[in-house]
Amino acid sequence: MKSRILVAVVGVPVLVWVVLWAPMLVMMAALALLAGIGAGELMKCVGVEKGSPLMTWTVIAAVFSVEWYYDRPSVIAVWWIIYVVVTFIYAILKAGEVKFVQCMAGVFGVVLIPYSFSAFLRLEAAGVHRAYLLLPFILSFACDTFAYFAGLTLGRHKLAPKVSPKKTIEGSIGGILGNVVCGLLFAFVMDRWFGGSIGYGPMVLLALLCGIVAQVGDLSFSLIKREFGIKDYGRLFLEHGGVLDRFDSVLFVTPVIETVLVFALR
Repeated sequence: MKSRILVAVVGVPVLVWVVLWAPMLVMMAALALLAGIGAGELMKCVGVEKGSPLMTWTVIAAVFSVEWYYDRPSVIAVWWIIYVVVTFIYAILKAGEVKFVQCMAGVFGVVLIPYSFSAFLRLEAAGVHRAYLLLPFILSFACDTFAYFAGLTLGRHKLAPKVSPKKTIEGSIGGILGNVVCGLLFAFVMDRWFGGSIGYGPMVLLALLCGIVAQVGDLSFSLIKREFGIKDYGRLFLEHGGVLDRFDSVLFVTPVIETVLVFALR
């Protein structure tokens, strides 16, 4: 609990500043850094040694994937193709030392992780009010926090014991309901002071959807950890673990919110 409070006290103000007020180049750099660290954590999870050519190449490629979404999105697909070709050339040269699962983890780390983080840049470029860029965090962290406390106090029935033994059905329901409450509060603030464009009814539906997606994201990355026998992806956020421990739900929720908001602007 002390670790949670410490990370929240330091991390939340920094997060809010970057999302709401920092220049876009600063946001882009922060997102690129998170993507690079996350890709490195995933590669380490599947057995790629720190400092190896494959690790270094993957981290660099993940960082540039976010950066190119910002200033040259037309060539991002070419960049991904280059990554895949170079990675498999390296795997061929190493003649069996590089496993297929490591190559696929690299593709995941270079394509999907940066794609999700760069959604914030795409939303801003689409003209979405920057306050809405907080929604992926609100509808991920709220679900996680409410699920934690609901499971701690009311949890009786296991949700997915073979994947995450401590998670309960009661906690899951509490997380979804907490998401709805926080989503409605966000909609009220936006409607009251910033001319928000999402009504209360749609926000309830979005919060419910994101509550489910957030837990799928959480459990998905837990499934990967359990398969490879690790407790946390990293130690960047102290007892919270690494980027993939802290932002696992965000990586799943952000593209959902991007799709909804972009559709709403049409």
